[in-house]
Amino acid sequence: MTKPLRKDAQRNRDLLVEAARGLYAERGLDVALEEIAKTAGVSIGTLYNHFPQRADLVNAVFADRTETVAKLAEHALSLDDAWIGLTSFVERVCELQAADRGYNELASTRPPQTGDLERGYELMTRIVERAKESGALRADFTLADMAFVTWGIARTVEATAAVRPEVWRRHLALLFDGMRAPAANPLPEPPLLPGELARIMGGCG
Repeated sequence: MTKPLRKDAQRNRDLLVEAARGLYAERGLDVALEEIAKTAGVSIGTLYNHFPQRADLVNAVFADRTETVAKLAEHALSLDDAWIGLTSFVERVCELQAADRGYNELASTRPPQTGDLERGYELMTRIVERAKESGALRADFTLADMAFVTWGIARTVEATAAVRPEVWRRHLALLFDGMRAPAANPLPEPPLLPGELARIMGGCG
């Protein structure tokens, strides 16, 4: 069992997470750790005491965001129309990306996840399979393909934010049309295998 932090230590940790959250949202994940510590009003040593690796801080900042994705997935599965469930889930995830530069960068290196990876995988698999069973989603679409949809929109958000911050919605709508079963044509390549996707995720991260 993890020992609870002292009140002053918990306060410092909370200040660091809030400082990082604001800086990441505005400027992305490459903000210097020294600047995060300065914004939080603590020493860089205090930051490293709480977060020995940069990834530890990133995970702490976006822990609530990943739980939000789980709730979005659960809501999608509660909708009667499986196609609307799928598209609304993907669109809501992309809205999270568009609103937060740091989260957008994170989403461009890995697919949307929850704190419980097995639960997240199960929820998103059910969203995809339910849409295919309804006949709305093309039968050859896979969960790995969903990852590339969110990654692609992440890059679109990054490239267009300063000029047309909402234009990603147009490109997502075009992708949705290509995902529809009635529009499906044979694809030139088979889907990625789980091991292949894991290698790609590792290279992006």
